[in-house]
Amino acid sequence: MPRKKLERIDEETARTIGALLRGLRRSAGYRAVRDAAGRPGCPAAQQTIYAYERGGLVPSIKQFMELVEFYATNPNERAEPRVDVAKLRYQGVAALTRALTIPAYHFTEALDLIQRLQPAPPRGRRRPARTGKEATGSP
Repeated sequence: MPRKKLERIDEETARTIGALLRGLRRSAGYRAVRDAAGRPGCPAAQQTIYAYERGGLVPSIKQFMELVEFYATNPNERAEPRVDVAKLRYQGVAALTRALTIPAYHFTEALDLIQRLQPAPPRGRRRPARTGKEATGSP
């Protein structure tokens, strides 16, 4: 079966995803993309990060998560003022949460499908209501 061609992501969604990455990069203390891309362990090249942030390219959810993790766990120690690591991690969680609700990643559609696929709970055998001596445990 041939693969289905991916839908085109609208410009506003692409810019929103880029803004999430740009905000997180700046919060991590990287004023320029080249500073982040030059760090060991950065999961994307400088040109790729620029394209993501401008909205020219949309990262896959895996690529998005790798960049969020990199920024949230590798702040620029030379940044002034010092980066608040706890706040940076919270911002990373917020970026991931927001991205999962963006239609480009189809997460909400997956949750809807899961809901539709759930079978109805089985109807169990109903027991008669306990009355009188049975309910109190009296002999």
